Amino acid sequence: MSKTVSPSSSTVPAAHTAWLKRNAFWRFAHIVLTPFFVFWVRTHSIGTDRIDNTKGGLLLLNHESYLDPLVAAFPLRRPVSFLARDGLFRVPVLGWILRHTYVVPVNQTAFRGSTIRAAINHMNRGFLVGIFPEGERTRGKMVRFNRGFLSLVRRTDLPVYPVGIVGTGKLMPVGSAWIRPGKVTVVYGHPLTDEEREQLRTGTNDHELAEMMRQRVADCMAEAGH
Repeated sequence: MSKTVSPSSSTVPAAHTAWLKRNAFWRFAHIVLTPFFVFWVRTHSIGTDRIDNTKGGLLLLNHESYLDPLVAAFPLRRPVSFLARDGLFRVPVLGWILRHTYVVPVNQTAFRGSTIRAAINHMNRGFLVGIFPEGERTRGKMVRFNRGFLSLVRRTDLPVYPVGIVGTGKLMPVGSAWIRPGKVTVVYGHPLTDEEREQLRTGTNDHELAEMMRQRVADCMAEAGH
């Protein structure tokens, strides 16, 4: 695993609070699942050194499988707050697990202000927040990004990272209840540049802006494929 970058931000205290206070269940799950990720789902990561571990941030990921949140978070060894449908929190046992692994509930029909505020609050506390702009699992080829995620990207000055995942769609494709053995590669891209942030702030064509972000994730997938 790549080394993390050195602290260089005034947000260090908040970030370290999140880092040091990983709850017992999160730590236990990480330890128990490590052999699974090492020997069954052979997870290879590239670019972990591009993640600034002194502060929170936003991860934009492609989505092929239910495995994606797990394989994206595992190499970072720090909590990642993914967004999940609020209805899942009412499912016995699963709801308890979601609440104890820093998952943020989101209304399925709209990317509401309460969801945005909750995600930003998690990032300000030092967590990474992960979202899947495609909105649902795909079958090997990325689809157009839903534009709702742009409202969150525009409301934070914290780093925004594109993340590409390759391999999960073969190990656990849509409709499968079984995880096949294989290899998964996760690429953490460089954060958005100042120029890209300015485009997001001043641009008026959300379709083009969403496509710009989709291309950044596609670049990470291409790097993973190589």
